[in-house]
Amino acid sequence: MTLNDAELEKEYVITNISTGDEEMESFLFTLGCYSGEKITVVDKKKNLVVSIKDARYNIDKELADAICI
Repeated sequence: MTLNDAELEKEYVITNISTGDEEMESFLFTLGCYSGEKITVVDKKKNLVVSIKDARYNIDKELADAICI
């Protein structure tokens, strides 16, 4: 299941990140978005607002589709 399928305010654990772009995967890693890390979808409108390690980030649905939970 990908992050786009996540329920709001429910905590999930990232199982895999598959963007096909090493630079993007490296960027996500610096945000704390990597396998084994907990993630929560806070809001879903045009983009997703996610909470990782007590910080919030706005990511687009294409990128959220690459994050497996």
